[in-house]
Amino acid sequence: MSSEKLALVIPTLREAANLRSLLDHVRSVLDPLNIEYEILVIDDDSRDGTTEIVSAAAQTDQRVRLLVREGQRGLSGAILHGWRHTDAAILGVMDADMQHPPELLPSLLAAILAGRDLAIASRYAGGGALGKWNRTRRLISAAAVSVTWPIQRTGLRAKDPMSGFFLVRRDCLSQVPFQPFGFKLLLEILVRARIRSVEEIPFSFGSRCHGDSKANLKVAVDFARLLAKLYASRLALSGAERRMIGATSAASHEAPLD
Repeated sequence: MSSEKLALVIPTLREAANLRSLLDHVRSVLDPLNIEYEILVIDDDSRDGTTEIVSAAAQTDQRVRLLVREGQRGLSGAILHGWRHTDAAILGVMDADMQHPPELLPSLLAAILAGRDLAIASRYAGGGALGKWNRTRRLISAAAVSVTWPIQRTGLRAKDPMSGFFLVRRDCLSQVPFQPFGFKLLLEILVRARIRSVEEIPFSFGSRCHGDSKANLKVAVDFARLLAKLYASRLALSGAERRMIGATSAASHEAPLD
């Protein structure tokens, strides 16, 4: 049995229809691994039955926890909120829409326990697939990945820096200021965190079972803002420019994990 605890965050916004089966599925995969773990459902005040479903699961399994954020939105912020409310050494996230297969969790965990700092469920690694995406969505995704290439660190570049399914060692994130808005926390981790090794585990992106996609124009704008900040942080800036970016980050409520 590993002495390191895993905390898996599942952010939700109107995903009640998926939650009962997802929680059962995740636990059925993690239980045989003989590790200490907890599942944190971080809900952005959906008011769709999520509270009742997760609370019922928590009554029979104390490893399931619910945290509700009121008046807040954003996938990255929800993930960071969950990670701040656990003492686990291994932190993870997966979507609630059933597009991320829980069966991949043992492989991701094995990579971390073998010494990797970051293990990514990758649609672009050899053997991975984008599922039933149309040509336009594939082109947009490929373009989004390509613009991250210059800001990723040489030797640590991930083929799927936009994945929402990954595990990371907590000590790699300490005191790093992360943007709480937007959907692409993994990219920020790849650029800003103290990551020394990355492993990508291929998977085929599934189809949403219930509910609606949260992708919209605001998501695109948040991604563009994040890219601009990350590009700035990777350039050779003057001391005055660095102080200006630091002030801007403080004003936008960026905060470290610890």
